Amino acid sequence: MFLDLLPVPAAVVEMRGRGFEFEAVNRPFRLAGLGTVASESPLIRLLGMRLRRFLESNETHEEIAWQFGDEVDCRYFRVMFARRADKRGGMRCMVTLVDQTAELRTEHSLRREMMTDSLTGLPNRAGFSDEVEAVIGPDNREQHAVMVVNLDRFSRVNACMGGLAGDELLISVARRLKGALRGRDVLSRLNGDEFGVLLTLDEGPTDALHVAKRIHAALANPFRLSDFEIRVDCAIGIAMGADNDGDPEDLVRNAQFAVKRSKQTGRTEVYHTRAFDIAREQFGMETELRRAIETGALTLSFQPICDLASGKTTSFEALARWTNEEGHKLSPNDFIPVAEESGLIVPLGRWAMDEAARTLAEWDAAAGGDCGIKVAVNLSAIQLQRDQIPTMVKSALDRHGIGGDRLTLELTESAIVTDPDRIAQTMKALKDLGTTLAMDDFGTGYSNLAYLQKLPIDLLKIDRSFVSGMLADRDKIAIVRAVLSLAQALGMQTTAEGIETNELAQTLAALGCTYGQGFLYARPLEKDDAFAYLKARKGP
Repeated sequence: MFLDLLPVPAAVVEMRGRGFEFEAVNRPFRLAGLGTVASESPLIRLLGMRLRRFLESNETHEEIAWQFGDEVDCRYFRVMFARRADKRGGMRCMVTLVDQTAELRTEHSLRREMMTDSLTGLPNRAGFSDEVEAVIGPDNREQHAVMVVNLDRFSRVNACMGGLAGDELLISVARRLKGALRGRDVLSRLNGDEFGVLLTLDEGPTDALHVAKRIHAALANPFRLSDFEIRVDCAIGIAMGADNDGDPEDLVRNAQFAVKRSKQTGRTEVYHTRAFDIAREQFGMETELRRAIETGALTLSFQPICDLASGKTTSFEALARWTNEEGHKLSPNDFIPVAEESGLIVPLGRWAMDEAARTLAEWDAAAGGDCGIKVAVNLSAIQLQRDQIPTMVKSALDRHGIGGDRLTLELTESAIVTDPDRIAQTMKALKDLGTTLAMDDFGTGYSNLAYLQKLPIDLLKIDRSFVSGMLADRDKIAIVRAVLSLAQALGMQTTAEGIETNELAQTLAALGCTYGQGFLYARPLEKDDAFAYLKARKGP
């Protein structure tokens, strides 16, 4: 019979009444375990309803995928129903089956390998995304959360002890994390030192926080690597399903966003939509700020600094000001952090230094000689790390014909502690240019007295948080008095910020403070207004 010529399982099936009969089957059909009697064949038992609908339709052929057998010994077929177009065969058709088991098993195996981290055996980033997509839907978001765990110091272990030790550490961490999770939680390795967890929330959001505590506890004991015992902590970010209305994959990105904040705060962070909105706003501000620096859209304002004993204006502090393309005036408190995070603080700082030197040169020209004033310029901690500050300052001075003694450069304590040795060399080079060096916001940071002794600091600026309201606060008076005594002992001058009343200025002068800055004297002024202010108040 022609069926025996076919290399694949095939049978001719006829529907009689409510049942089926095999008119013929070939040898591959019998060897596939599909039987010779229709009533006993798994084909008819499992696909009978589908076959009946086909025979009762007007279709001449239909192709379906069919899975046959139990999970361990499952086989996969592509099944074709076909009959003549004129239907002279009545309720009869030929069924052919193409075995795709080997092909699909290979495909599943490859897919499993692609979705699995070869080192830990956990789902990788792609596998975890599939798991999140499969589990979380619109109706059960509130029952799930995604957690991201990022290891501290892993890169140092990897660099110092080698890749094998790093791999050993990751395997050990994975085991501990697995032990800290509950049965239904899914652990994955997202990338080098970052793990993801799909959490089921039985008791609400607090479940996720409890799991985070267990993970911190699981990593508390040191790991044994070679001859060393190394403690590895982690940063944890969590994104709650209830807070996500979009794609489930967004949960993973949101948790990674939260873990970045966790690295800064040192505690477990839960993602909030507003935080992402703020980040998007900052990215937009970064784009605008870059354009503003390139096009020269920023300006400097100048706030006077006066000698408290004589009332004479001795210098101005240069402050960056920015009005964006929409006409909104943006506070430095908003755009300076964005500039520092994005690296734009380097070109911004260079522009400020050049603009300050240019303004001094213009004032000198307008005064017919040295106008007798200094300008103070702030140096960011990021700028000190990434730029060649002495070279940059010298270039600005030379370009505009200004001496270094006309500049006061203000550094914060945080800038100094990042790399004390390198900063010390930078400060020495700046002193060689003749500049005055001031420590800004003294008392609000580390206040390491060793720096004050070793570094060539000329002036301490007392932060406005200690000066404002000082007369009504004994603790503030005590702090200011202590700073002034310290500065006097070290031979430094002092500037108090935030002076708003004559009484406060007189009290600070009596305590021995050298200079004052604040709204009592003037708010920050445009450069032409600052020069007019200087001319009006110039002392003898």
